[in-house]
Amino acid sequence: MIRFLTPVLAVLALTAAAPAQDAKQLSIRWQGQSFFEIRSSAGTRIVIDPHGIENFGPKSVDADLVLTTHFHTDHTRYDVVKNLKKAKVLDGLKGDIRKATWNNLDEKFKDVHVQTVGTYHDDVSGMRRGLNAVLVIEVDGFRIVHLGDLGHLLTEAQVKAIGAVDILMIPVGGVYTLNGTDAKKVVEQLKPRYYILPMHYAVPSVYEDLLSADEFLEDQKHVKKINKNELLIDVGAKAPDAPTVVTMHWTDR
Repeated sequence: MIRFLTPVLAVLALTAAAPAQDAKQLSIRWQGQSFFEIRSSAGTRIVIDPHGIENFGPKSVDADLVLTTHFHTDHTRYDVVKNLKKAKVLDGLKGDIRKATWNNLDEKFKDVHVQTVGTYHDDVSGMRRGLNAVLVIEVDGFRIVHLGDLGHLLTEAQVKAIGAVDILMIPVGGVYTLNGTDAKKVVEQLKPRYYILPMHYAVPSVYEDLLSADEFLEDQKHVKKINKNELLIDVGAKAPDAPTVVTMHWTDR
């Protein structure tokens, strides 16, 4: 297994060095917007908030478990999951988009445990854009938190309900969610240990409806850019002294 010396060297090792043949790895792929794929070391495929935004190019994935944070169409394009009929689908909300309520999940699926924490899509208790569910995913010994389209700072009760965070997927593009400045405040609230993965932000010449990630990245001490869309993490790796902000390309090409 790779031995980590510093947070920066840890990320370089993940992206540049060949892992030991017997190392178990967790894979996280970013498909643009808030769409992530996670593959556990046991091979379980988790898809979160799939979209069909044309400018990101066609998306087609396989999944064992599909998770959504709210009912907006850029988070619920189930049709991009090729084997959807065979996959388990867990939605963070229930009802319909006009009368949605939180779907309080506490589910075990294969080697994955999923819980939800109710939040809002705006800073006026959902009166403008409705409800949002935070996903807390436990897999391979990591606690991965996907904030969906969070639109406000967290309450003390919400921080407590989310609990410890190893990997944080956080919206930073403003307009409909947290902007960069408020996203930094939420990071301080949750204190992720390993990685911070910005999402739901403008990508130049591809998707420009939101603000860029620049405001969030400004003054961050540990930032690593990956030119492809996959982050590989050694299972059992020791947490670094400080988390690293990782930006990924939205395609593997």
